[in-house]
Formats: sequence, structure tokens, C-alpha cells
Amino acid sequence: MRYKIVSEPLIVHCCHCRQCQRQTGASFALNALFEASKVELLTGKVNEIMVPSPSGRGQKIARYPKCEVAIWSNYYMMGIKDLIRFIRVGTLDNPDLLPPDVHIYTESKQPWVKLPSEDLVVKQFYDFEITWTSENLKIRQSLLASVVDE
Repeated sequence: MRYKIVSEPLIVHCCHCRQCQRQTGASFALNALFEASKVELLTGKVNEIMVPSPSGRGQKIARYPKCEVAIWSNYYMMGIKDLIRFIRVGTLDNPDLLPPDVHIYTESKQPWVKLPSEDLVVKQFYDFEITWTSENLKIRQSLLASVVDE
């Protein structure tokens, strides 16, 4: 399976919530957020499954069928259903290029994980207006405007 991304990420989250810890089997999940329209599946397919999320709305995880590694998630957050993909940075050809912009839900991070003092760290979730660039906020607003309430 191969996929291609044709834009820069909107933001990169390092999530330390317990749900991400359970779902990854690791101490955190590192996700780069991209407009779904900028992510193209080149070959193969993914299996999508719904799993719980801290919001209670769930998330749809796309997994590689052969090994069940999570490739991306679509969260039902921000009113934007399948319009933003949370790409697992570790699945990229060069994951070193996308360090986290923000560490979220650090109130539940593993106590032995030490975060760099210069990194943006929040106990739960962040304020979009402060954390996202003005350009990416405009993209987010455009995506929100395209959502029809169900």
C-alpha cells in the first residue's frame, strides 16, 4: 500500500491521552493533520474501523490490511468529519521531517516522558486561534463552512 500527500500539514499533534496510548500500544500518537483531499491512496487499500475517542464520538482508523498498522484516522471532531486526515507520522517515508508542533493531553502523559522545554505543551486540547497559523485557520474555517449539520 502506498499513499501520497500533496500539501504541508495543517499542524502536527503529539497526543499523550490514554486512548492514544491504548490504541497505539505506545506512550503517545504522533499525527500530522492534512486536508483529506490532499491525501491520495496510490496502491492497495485500507480497512476502516471505528474505535472510541476521548470525545465519545469515535474515530475511524484506516489500517493496512496485511499487518493492521494504523495509517490515518478521521476524527469526528471540530464538526469536520472526513475532511481532515490524521496521518500517523511513523508511516511516512521520512517521518523525521514532521516533529510535533504541539503536545496535547499531557496531563495523562507517561511520567518518564520528558518534553523539550521549547515545545508547545498543553494539558488537554489547545485554542485553535493561538496554535494554528493564520493560513491554516482559514483552511479550517473553509472546511467547517462546507459541513452540513446532520
